[in-house]
Amino acid sequence: MNTVIKGRAHVFGKNIDTDQIYPGRYLEYTDVTDIKKFAMAGIDEHFAQNFQAGEIIVAGTNFGCGSSREHAAITLKGIGVGAIIAESFARIFFRNAVNLGIPVILCKNISSIIRDGDEISIELEKGHIQNLTTGQTIQAIPLSSYILTIIHSGGIKPMIRKMLAEKST
Repeated sequence: MNTVIKGRAHVFGKNIDTDQIYPGRYLEYTDVTDIKKFAMAGIDEHFAQNFQAGEIIVAGTNFGCGSSREHAAITLKGIGVGAIIAESFARIFFRNAVNLGIPVILCKNISSIIRDGDEISIELEKGHIQNLTTGQTIQAIPLSSYILTIIHSGGIKPMIRKMLAEKST
């Protein structure tokens, strides 16, 4: 996995909860092919159709609050989100996203320099974020080496499978 992620920003506000990320009315679906169709449907019914893999979600504080349902992170992984940057995350959503291999970056005041549609670049190891549209930069909290290992592995399950396979050889 590349440690620099570039993509177009989709900006959301504060307190984006799991029902907005993946509405409860779609919980009957269990296959990611179905789940991904409803990403961010609680805010924008057409978000998944307009989203291009690799693009980046930017949000204010408390992204992923609400229920602990893993579907919220699964739907974003399913559409191919490049990363999620927020001023803060709900703890369970943050862990679910990391476990699925989604880069989640904490960055105070990110909403002040990124607008919807801006092209941005994220250096995961350094926590450096640049708005390529305006040239502005901001420092985020760099991802730990452990989280980077999970992300590079494609999630915690693939990481553990790889570790176990290496151990048995």
